[in-house]
Amino acid sequence: MHSLILMTLRWWTVEIDTHDPQALGRWWADALGWKVFYDSDEECVVTSDDERFPSLGFVRVPESKSVKNRLHLDFAPDDRDAEVERLIAMGATRADVGQTGEETWVVLADPEGNEFCVLSAREGGM
Repeated sequence: MHSLILMTLRWWTVEIDTHDPQALGRWWADALGWKVFYDSDEECVVTSDDERFPSLGFVRVPESKSVKNRLHLDFAPDDRDAEVERLIAMGATRADVGQTGEETWVVLADPEGNEFCVLSAREGGM
């Protein structure tokens, strides 16, 4: 017989490699309307104002990003096009990861090149 084992793991952060944890962490905090939860020379963690987790952690690494992300974040805004324009004005860029042009989402990259998607609005909101 197998006994039931209860796991006590809790998802804490998504870690993102970066040259400048403070700059990229603050960029994402501004983009999401979040705040800096923890900040050091080697790491910056941002979370929602009510400190709900998971959060985003930015960790200093020496190497630059060289290939498409194997994991990326998807965001569902109320108005996709307005949100894309806001993020581009903040320093995001459009990214080509092989889209056909028929997608209902837009692929962007943060100031260090990490891809993320801005989806079309989703029924039921957030």
